[in-house]
Parts: sequence; C-alpha cells; structure tokens
Amino acid sequence: MINFNQLRVFYQAAKDGNFTLAAAKLHITQPAVTAQVKLFEEFCNLRLFKRKGRKVYLTDDGKALCEYAQKIFKYEKELENAIEDMKELKRGVLRLGTTKTYARYFMPFLITDFRQAYPHIKIHLDEGSSLDMIHSLLDFRNEVAIVARAEDHPDVCFIPFSQEDLVLILSPDHHLTQKNAISVKELVHEPIIMKETGSGTRRLVNELFAQNNVVPNVLMETSNTEFIKQLVQRGDGVSFVVREAAAAELQGGKLATVPLIEHKMRLDVSIAYLKNQHLSTTAKAFLDVLGTLAPADMSPKGIGALMAKMLAKRR
Repeated sequence: MINFNQLRVFYQAAKDGNFTLAAAKLHITQPAVTAQVKLFEEFCNLRLFKRKGRKVYLTDDGKALCEYAQKIFKYEKELENAIEDMKELKRGVLRLGTTKTYARYFMPFLITDFRQAYPHIKIHLDEGSSLDMIHSLLDFRNEVAIVARAEDHPDVCFIPFSQEDLVLILSPDHHLTQKNAISVKELVHEPIIMKETGSGTRRLVNELFAQNNVVPNVLMETSNTEFIKQLVQRGDGVSFVVREAAAAELQGGKLATVPLIEHKMRLDVSIAYLKNQHLSTTAKAFLDVLGTLAPADMSPKGIGALMAKMLAKRR
C-alpha cells in the first residue's frame, strides 16, 4: 500500500526540483525529504530522480508517477474544499419529510426562507402520512420531519411546533349547515370521506367517534385533501380537514363548516428527528430556521399564523 506521506514528499520535491526547497515548504528537514524519497523509491523499486548539483530531475518513471500524484493531490484539495463548504453550509443536502397538507400550504414558505439563508443547499422533500414520515426517519430516508403525533416511538424525538384546528367541512347546501352546532351522533348516518390511516387527522377523528361510542360511516379514505374538498363540494359526503387547508373554500362559500358540540379538535404538529443519531449541519441549520418561528408562542396557532410570521419577517 502506498504511503501517502512519502508520495507527498516525492511530489513536492518533483515540483520544486530541489530537496531543500521542498523541505522548507513541507516544514521538515532536508535529510527527512531525502529519507522519505529513498523509502518511496524502494517501495516502487524504481529510480525516480537524477541528481546534478543541488538540483534533482525526474526520470521518465518519476515523470509518469508525478502525473498521477498531481491528480491525487488535486482531488485532495477539492475534497478539502468540499468538506469546508459542507461545514460552512455552502453545499450539502437536506432531507425533509412532512404531511401532504404541510407540503402544500406551509413548506413552500418555509423552504423559501431556508433557501434565502442557505442558497446552495439541495433540498429533498418527501411527503406522506405522519406515520409514513416517522418511519422514513427510522429508515434514514429523511433526517427531519414535520408531522402530526400519529404515534409515539422511543427512538424519535418530538418537539411541539404548532397546533392545527380540525374542522368538519360540508357542502354549503347540506342540511346540517342550518344548525349552529351539532353532536357527533348526528354524523352517524353521514357518509364520511376519511384521511388515510396513519395520518394525525385520521387518528383524531377515530378517537372522536370512539369517545362518543359511535361508528363512522366511512364512504372512502384518501390522502388527497384536494380530492376530499371536491367530493364534499359536490355533496358526496362530509369530512374533517385542517382548517387552513380549506380556508379559501370556506371564505369563498364553496364549503361550509359547523362546530361540534363540546368538541374542539386540535392536531398537535411536531418537529421530529431521531434521538440517538448525529444531525447533519444542514439539518441543524433547518432546525435553527424553525426555531426563529418561536414554537412556544405559536401554540395553539397553526399554519396561517406561521405563514403570517414568515411574511412579516420578509417585509
């Protein structure tokens, strides 16, 4: 195996054509250069230098090896630069996971803020149910996730980030919209379009019906919030979604909502990452950006308040 210290000494001496000059640049003694070159020649079983006075000249074999050494130390310098760039966040990869709702309504704002601070970081954004994204951390597919608390896991750290209001959405001409509030039992015979199993929304809705000792009439389940809203607008069923995900349709009269009697549904959203794994510099930087949103004073506010805060920072 090549001794890279010997190779470095050989390359410096080859460039300078003088052992004394090479010693000064390498901060070693001239006899040390002579010894290292001799050892390298013995390892190669080749004569690499010819000497004339104080000058040394490469043999043909020496010239051939010098070309290879030049490439090696060029890549070494590039490697050093790459390491320094990574430490200074001038390059790198950030692997994020989040729910489809956050991916659509919140992450574009957050990623814009992050890229303004770190424009050279490449971002991979993965989306799925909260449970899928927790598993993506465990499988090392993502390093940080913004998810609802679909389930706890001993290897995952959850930091509270925000709370999202869940609302019942109906078509504007649905008969229940005539009421100021309704009970859960009034929904027993209503076809319900459910979010997918593994989502925080699905967990909360299941708990809601279980607490009232009733079984929901599930028409279908899907992870696509836009599809859910379209079906509800057409009167094909009712559903529960994060308020911000239906804010435009509620404000525009395309959808309606009715509060539930004695039930205020809030979805706890957390920043998640593995407990016993070292976070990359890019992941730490992303957590710092999230930290500027001051999670403690956001609760119980949700996506809308977070986006408003980010927009205010840009002004």
